[in-house]
Amino acid sequence: MELNIEEQLGAVERTVSSLERDGQPARAVRLARTYATTVDDLWDAVTSAERIARWFLPVTGDLEFGGRYQLEGNAGGTITHCERPSFLALTWEFGGEVNWVEVRLADADADGGGARLALTHTALLSDRWLEFGPGAVGVGWEMGLLGMDLHLTRPSEPKIDDETFHTTPQGKALLTGSSEGWYQAAIAAGTDPEVARAATKRTTAFYTGATVASA
Repeated sequence: MELNIEEQLGAVERTVSSLERDGQPARAVRLARTYATTVDDLWDAVTSAERIARWFLPVTGDLEFGGRYQLEGNAGGTITHCERPSFLALTWEFGGEVNWVEVRLADADADGGGARLALTHTALLSDRWLEFGPGAVGVGWEMGLLGMDLHLTRPSEPKIDDETFHTTPQGKALLTGSSEGWYQAAIAAGTDPEVARAATKRTTAFYTGATVASA
């Protein structure tokens, strides 16, 4: 599968912000991307178990307000808000931690030129954040948004193989470029450049299987 790496990286808006959640310091990672489809179709792709498996991961559970979901080999949680076709919120429970994810959908412009997806992942400030920075979740979600693009534009082609993608030249370029994008977002949010660079190196190594050089 051939990908335009520069186009894919440029399609994603990345922002990082500091806030409080339940009275504790937290960080929010936000991604936004526009797709050549309608809000209704994008909502269906985000909420239908059959379609989620085609662009992200197989999912089981009760996919409605108040229900529990489980992604295969990944997070599970509770659906806390569900306002068709514009707003979905859920807990993201993985590795003993609870994070929060919100997805907002809207027309990309007043003339109905596509649909915009904005995803916000909020986590309490932790050792994991200090080690990897926003790319820890940002890169992973960015690959999910890539999966959505391919699902919508190339529905007859097989999904990217998550087990081998990071070993391919295109995979490494995309993952490295995404990690660099989150470095820039961290800097824009006020993170010390040296701290952000060290975290970015660790994030890139995690996703590509590379080795982090000793200081």
